[in-house]
This record gives sequence, C-alpha cells and structure tokens, in this order.
Amino acid sequence: MSNSENAFDASPYDLTAKKLTLSEKLAYGAGDLGTAITTNLLSFFLLFFFTNVAGLDPSLAGMVLLIGKIWDAINDPIVGVLSDRTQSKMGRRLPWMLYAAIPFGISFFAQWIVPSTDKMFLFWYYVFIGIAFNTFFTAVNLPYTALTPEITQDYNERTSLNSFRFTFSIGGSILSLFLAQLIFAFFKDPTRQTGSCDMGSTQYIALGVVCAVISTLSIYWCIWGIGKRAIASDRQRLYNESIDHHEELSFIEQLKIVFSNRPFLYVIGIYFCSWLALQITASIIPYFVVNWMQLKENDFILVTIAVQGTALIMLPVWSAISKRFGKKAAYFMGAGIWIIAQAGLFFLQQGQVAMLYVLAVMAGAGVSTAYLIPWSMIPDVTDLDELETGQRREGIFYAFMVLLQKFGLAVGLFLLGQGLAWAKFQESVPCKPTPIQPESALFAIRLAIGPLPTIALVFGLGLAYFYPITREVHTEILMRLAERRRQISDTSE
Repeated sequence: MSNSENAFDASPYDLTAKKLTLSEKLAYGAGDLGTAITTNLLSFFLLFFFTNVAGLDPSLAGMVLLIGKIWDAINDPIVGVLSDRTQSKMGRRLPWMLYAAIPFGISFFAQWIVPSTDKMFLFWYYVFIGIAFNTFFTAVNLPYTALTPEITQDYNERTSLNSFRFTFSIGGSILSLFLAQLIFAFFKDPTRQTGSCDMGSTQYIALGVVCAVISTLSIYWCIWGIGKRAIASDRQRLYNESIDHHEELSFIEQLKIVFSNRPFLYVIGIYFCSWLALQITASIIPYFVVNWMQLKENDFILVTIAVQGTALIMLPVWSAISKRFGKKAAYFMGAGIWIIAQAGLFFLQQGQVAMLYVLAVMAGAGVSTAYLIPWSMIPDVTDLDELETGQRREGIFYAFMVLLQKFGLAVGLFLLGQGLAWAKFQESVPCKPTPIQPESALFAIRLAIGPLPTIALVFGLGLAYFYPITREVHTEILMRLAERRRQISDTSE
C-alpha cells in the first residue's frame, strides 16, 4: 500500500459511530436514478419501438429481448464474483461504476437507432447492442446495490438509505415518462411534418440522448458523494479479513440454502407473479392505448404516469397498513384492487377514456405493493435463516430476487412478442403508412392487458395466503435470536 493510501484517515467514517449525512444519502439514492430511468423506458417503449418504429416482426423483437435478458442473468454472477475480488485504491465497487457509466449511457442510446431497413441486420444489431447494454447495466447496478451494507452497518441507517434509494428509483421512473411526454410533444412526428422518411425516429433518438446523459451523470453524483465512505469501508474490510478468515460457500451450497428455506420459496413466487403481471402490462399498454383505444402515444405516456404516480404516493400508505395489519394483509388489499383494475381493462371500449384513467389509478395502488411487500418479506426470511443456521446471508437471498426479476421480465417480453406474431400483428414498415391491425391482433392485445396479468396475480395471492411468517411468528423468531445471542455473549465472557 502506498504512502498516499496510508495518509487517508478513515476514522471520521467509522461505520459503527458515524451516521450518513443528508448529502451522502442523496448521493446514494441518485445511484439508482439512472438505472430506474433506463429500465422504465425499456419496459414501456422498447417492444413497441421495435415493431412500430424499427419495423421488426414481433417474434424477432421478442427474441431480441429474451436474448438480452438471458445474457443479463448470466453476467450477474460473473460481475458479482469479479466485483468481490477487485482490488484498487477506490475499493471494490466504485471502479466498476466509474468506468462502466459512460458505456452504459452510450449503449442505452444506441438501442433507439434504426441503422437499416433489413430485418435480419436489425435483429442482430439489436441483439449485440442489447447484450452490451445489459453487460454495462450490471457492471454499474450490481456493485451499486452491494454498497448498501458496506457504507453503513447501522440497522436503522440501512432502512433510511433504502428509502432514499426507492424514492429516486420510482421518481426516476416517473421522470422518464414526463421527459418522454415533453420530447414527443416537442418533436411530434417529423415524417408527417416534412414529408421525409425519418428512419431513426427523431423522437426516440432525442429521448435516448437526454436520458443517457441524465443516467450517466447520476452515477457520477453517487460516486462523488459516497466515495470517501466507500473507500474507508473497503479498507476496514481488508483489515478484518486479514485477522478473521471465513470459508466461502460454493455455488451449490448456496443453492441448497436458498431452496431449503420454505418461506423464501413463497416470497419468490409472490414476487415473480407480481412482476410478471407488471412487466406484461408495461410492455403491452402502448399497443392497448394506441391500437385498441385509438389514442395517441402521448396519451399512453399519461396513462403510465397515472399508474406510477399512484404507486409512489401509495408507498407510505401500504407501509402504514403493513405495520398495522401485517404484510400479508397489505398484499391482499393491494393485489385485490390491482386484480379488479387489470381484469377491467379487458372490457374497456374505445371512447371510455375516463374509465381508462380510473383503472390506471387503481392498478397503480396495487403495483405499489409489488415494490414494497416482497422486498419487506426478505428480512424476515434472513432472520429465519440465521435462527436455523447461525449465519447472516442476506446476499444470497437478494441475489436470487434480482435474478428472478430479470427472468420474469425476459419471459414476459418473449411471450408477448410470440403472441403478437401468432395473432398476425402487423409491424410498421418505415416510410409507409401505419398498418390497420386485424381483429385477431386486437383481441390478443386485450388478452395480454387483462386476463394474463390477472391470472398471475391470482396465483400470487394464493402463495401469499400460505406464506408462513406472520407478525407473531416473526416476533418469536426475533425473541429466539436474542436469546441465542445472549447465550453466546455469556459464554464468550
């Protein structure tokens, strides 16, 4: 270690004595802003962009998205292992964020370019760009999330830190939709205005540039704001490892731990059903609003803002309900409202715009529980795991939650693409009038917006009913853990 490294005084950042400042919490929350913006835009717009702007066949578009997400799932453990083993003056996590931020922004922007009219060329172009983007996304996001337990060891501080993170995350999702609304309104349709052929769609290119810049800068804000604390934490970790060695578990052993924890299996089932419903809805709603309701793209953006704005507002409401009545009760209430709204969309007819927004607000109230409840169940699962094994292994459980979220997104997008192709959906051809969709395609869109998410949510409700860790059970777990720790403390003395 060099003299300059030794000169750094870590004592002001003693994790057991120093609380996070407001500026540090804001900086940490900003780290999730860019990934939230990009994820939200890709969820809502990318499949629609592929078929209605780039002119890809729906089956090819779905395959592009599936390949990208499969690679995303593969590179997670690779980046995770490399991140854990990284050694630098900036610690383990920050170098990944620093060097991946700009490629992350560039690869996001590149997904909104239409470089050719040849479908197979476009297919392979988007596959390559999708793999690149998902690689750099993981290189930024995985080290970022791993910083949470590293920059503070205080239980309440971690809760506070995550509240800043989710505020920026949901806020970034809403911001991305407002930006899309403004940019689409400003550029309108350049093809119709000028009579020229706008192959790349100026609207989407402008949206890609603006959001890529914001997303990249937010990552650097995070690095700048928490850098000293993260470096000090990493040096403390290196010191601890030098005096205390723990045997690392193999991947197979980690799998055994995860799948032997029955409550965790219920949690991932609930989470998968909720996010599958959410991702199917997010991807199909542009088709539903534009092709079935016969509204404009700007109207679709307003509908999604209504959904996510309500989800943000309802987060503290569901948190209070969860504390008063329990997590299962909160999920049942939220999912019940969501099911009614989701099923109602199937019966919606053209001209019923007011009812569309009513159902969007109802759905948003339920979507909020998909963010909050499964993630709030995971700490209960890890407490039970500690009681049964004597060790804290949050990382294993959180890693599988993230992996499942990506798998749900991949499956949902792939099935949507194949379903639209099977229903004879007519993709747009650049420089030609928008095609009129056949009845089979319109019916498929209605099925995807209504019955399919509803079925997934009903399955999620069933799993929530059997989730075994109630408030009373969790209280007993905590009491037994406290007794065990007291016994260990007495023995060591």
